[in-house]
Amino acid sequence: MYFVVVGLQTVVLPLVSGVIHLVVVPGADPVAVFGMWWAFWGVGTRLLFAGIVQLVKPDVTAGIMGSTEPTVAERTVTRELAQANLAFGAVGLLVLVPGWWPVAGLAGGVYLFLAFLGHVGNRDRNAKEDFALWTDLVVGVVVILAGLWGLWGLWGLWSVLAG
Repeated sequence: MYFVVVGLQTVVLPLVSGVIHLVVVPGADPVAVFGMWWAFWGVGTRLLFAGIVQLVKPDVTAGIMGSTEPTVAERTVTRELAQANLAFGAVGLLVLVPGWWPVAGLAGGVYLFLAFLGHVGNRDRNAKEDFALWTDLVVGVVVILAGLWGLWGLWGLWSVLAG
Protein backbone atom coordinates (compact mmCIF):
# COMPACT_ATOMS: atom_id res chain seq x y z
CA MET A 1 0.00 0.00 0.00
CA TYR A 2 2.89 2.39 0.83
CA PHE A 3 4.27 2.20 -2.72
CA VAL A 4 0.86 2.85 -4.29
CA VAL A 5 -0.01 5.84 -2.10
CA VAL A 6 3.41 7.50 -2.37
CA GLY A 7 3.59 6.74 -6.11
CA LEU A 8 0.21 8.40 -6.63
CA GLN A 9 1.19 11.44 -4.54
CA THR A 10 4.60 11.94 -6.13
CA VAL A 11 3.94 11.21 -9.80
CA VAL A 12 0.40 10.39 -10.92
CA LEU A 13 -1.74 12.96 -9.07
CA PRO A 14 0.56 15.95 -9.75
CA LEU A 15 0.63 15.10 -13.46
CA VAL A 16 -3.13 14.53 -13.73
CA SER A 17 -3.94 17.67 -11.72
CA GLY A 18 -1.51 19.75 -13.77
CA VAL A 19 -2.95 18.57 -17.10
CA ILE A 20 -6.53 19.22 -15.94
CA HIS A 21 -5.50 22.68 -14.69
CA LEU A 22 -3.89 23.55 -18.03
CA VAL A 23 -6.98 22.41 -19.93
CA VAL A 24 -9.34 24.40 -17.67
CA VAL A 25 -7.11 27.50 -17.53
CA PRO A 26 -5.73 28.02 -21.05
CA GLY A 27 -2.55 30.09 -21.18
CA ALA A 28 -1.47 29.25 -17.62
CA ASP A 29 2.29 28.94 -17.05
CA PRO A 30 2.99 25.16 -17.20
CA VAL A 31 5.99 25.42 -14.84
CA ALA A 32 3.90 27.25 -12.25
CA VAL A 33 0.95 24.88 -12.66
CA PHE A 34 2.96 21.67 -12.36
CA GLY A 35 5.10 23.16 -9.60
CA MET A 36 2.02 24.07 -7.61
CA TRP A 37 0.41 20.63 -8.02
CA TRP A 38 3.66 18.80 -7.29
CA ALA A 39 3.98 20.86 -4.11
CA PHE A 40 0.34 20.21 -3.16
CA TRP A 41 0.45 16.43 -3.69
CA GLY A 42 4.13 15.62 -3.20
CA VAL A 43 4.72 17.91 -0.24
CA GLY A 44 1.32 18.82 1.23
CA THR A 45 -0.73 15.64 1.16
CA ARG A 46 2.24 13.27 1.28
CA LEU A 47 3.88 14.82 4.36
CA LEU A 48 0.58 15.43 6.13
CA PHE A 49 -0.43 11.80 5.60
CA ALA A 50 3.04 10.57 6.65
CA GLY A 51 2.91 12.69 9.81
CA ILE A 52 -0.49 11.32 10.78
CA VAL A 53 0.64 7.72 10.21
CA GLN A 54 3.82 8.36 12.22
CA LEU A 55 1.83 9.72 15.17
CA VAL A 56 -0.77 6.96 15.12
CA LYS A 57 1.53 4.04 14.19
CA PRO A 58 5.14 4.96 15.03
CA ASP A 59 6.27 1.36 14.51
CA VAL A 60 5.63 1.73 10.74
CA THR A 61 8.38 4.35 10.40
CA ALA A 62 10.67 2.37 12.69
CA GLY A 63 10.11 -0.60 10.36
CA ILE A 64 11.02 1.48 7.31
CA MET A 65 14.23 2.36 9.15
CA GLY A 66 14.88 -1.37 9.65
CA SER A 67 13.84 -1.78 13.29
CA THR A 68 11.64 -4.70 14.27
CA GLU A 69 11.22 -3.57 17.91
CA PRO A 70 11.57 0.24 18.20
CA THR A 71 13.57 1.61 21.11
CA VAL A 72 12.49 4.62 23.18
CA ALA A 73 14.95 6.74 21.18
CA GLU A 74 13.51 5.52 17.85
CA ARG A 75 9.99 6.31 19.03
CA THR A 76 11.11 9.80 20.08
CA VAL A 77 12.75 10.43 16.69
CA THR A 78 9.63 9.12 14.93
CA ARG A 79 7.39 11.45 16.96
CA GLU A 80 9.59 14.45 16.14
CA LEU A 81 9.71 13.44 12.48
CA ALA A 82 5.90 13.22 12.55
CA GLN A 83 5.70 16.75 13.92
CA ALA A 84 8.01 18.06 11.19
CA ASN A 85 6.04 16.18 8.51
CA LEU A 86 2.75 17.59 9.82
CA ALA A 87 4.16 21.13 9.80
CA PHE A 88 5.62 20.90 6.29
CA GLY A 89 2.52 19.08 5.05
CA ALA A 90 0.34 21.93 6.31
CA VAL A 91 2.63 24.45 4.60
CA GLY A 92 2.45 22.36 1.42
CA LEU A 93 -1.32 22.65 1.37
CA LEU A 94 -0.97 26.45 1.36
CA VAL A 95 0.18 26.28 -2.27
CA LEU A 96 -3.49 26.59 -3.19
CA VAL A 97 -3.56 30.11 -1.72
CA PRO A 98 -2.95 32.46 -4.66
CA GLY A 99 0.64 33.69 -4.72
CA TRP A 100 1.82 31.42 -1.91
CA TRP A 101 2.80 28.37 -3.92
CA PRO A 102 6.45 29.31 -4.65
CA VAL A 103 7.38 29.94 -1.01
CA ALA A 104 5.34 27.06 0.40
CA GLY A 105 6.70 24.78 -2.32
CA LEU A 106 10.29 25.84 -1.71
CA ALA A 107 10.03 25.12 2.01
CA GLY A 108 8.75 21.60 1.37
CA GLY A 109 11.13 21.02 -1.53
CA VAL A 110 14.16 21.87 0.58
CA TYR A 111 12.86 19.62 3.38
CA LEU A 112 12.42 16.68 0.98
CA PHE A 113 15.79 17.26 -0.69
CA LEU A 114 17.46 17.21 2.72
CA ALA A 115 15.55 13.99 3.51
CA PHE A 116 16.92 12.55 0.25
CA LEU A 117 20.46 13.42 1.33
CA GLY A 118 19.80 11.71 4.66
CA HIS A 119 18.64 8.53 2.91
CA VAL A 120 21.71 8.52 0.65
CA GLY A 121 23.95 8.18 3.71
CA ASN A 122 22.19 4.98 4.79
CA ARG A 123 23.87 2.08 2.99
CA ASP A 124 21.50 -0.50 4.54
CA ARG A 125 18.28 0.84 3.01
CA ASN A 126 15.30 -1.46 2.54
CA ALA A 127 12.87 -1.22 -0.41
CA LYS A 128 10.61 1.36 1.27
CA GLU A 129 13.52 3.60 2.18
CA ASP A 130 14.90 3.27 -1.36
CA PHE A 131 11.51 4.34 -2.71
CA ALA A 132 11.41 7.25 -0.23
CA LEU A 133 14.92 8.25 -1.35
CA TRP A 134 13.95 8.53 -5.02
CA THR A 135 10.56 10.13 -4.46
CA ASP A 136 12.11 12.67 -2.07
CA LEU A 137 14.66 13.51 -4.78
CA VAL A 138 12.08 13.85 -7.57
CA VAL A 139 9.61 15.96 -5.60
CA GLY A 140 12.34 17.99 -3.90
CA VAL A 141 14.08 18.95 -7.14
CA VAL A 142 10.88 19.60 -9.12
CA VAL A 143 9.35 21.75 -6.39
CA ILE A 144 12.58 23.68 -5.66
CA LEU A 145 13.11 24.49 -9.34
CA ALA A 146 9.46 25.40 -9.90
CA GLY A 147 9.42 27.47 -6.70
CA LEU A 148 12.47 29.42 -7.83
CA TRP A 149 10.78 29.92 -11.21
CA GLY A 150 7.67 31.21 -9.43
CA LEU A 151 9.61 33.57 -7.18
CA TRP A 152 11.50 34.80 -10.20
CA GLY A 153 8.21 35.77 -11.84
CA LEU A 154 6.53 37.11 -8.71
CA TRP A 155 9.31 39.46 -7.80
CA GLY A 156 10.15 40.54 -11.32
CA LEU A 157 13.70 39.28 -11.03
CA TRP A 158 13.73 38.33 -14.67
CA SER A 159 13.12 41.91 -15.79
CA VAL A 160 15.80 43.19 -13.39
CA LEU A 161 18.43 40.70 -14.56
CA ALA A 162 17.48 40.79 -18.22
CA GLY A 163 17.28 44.58 -18.36
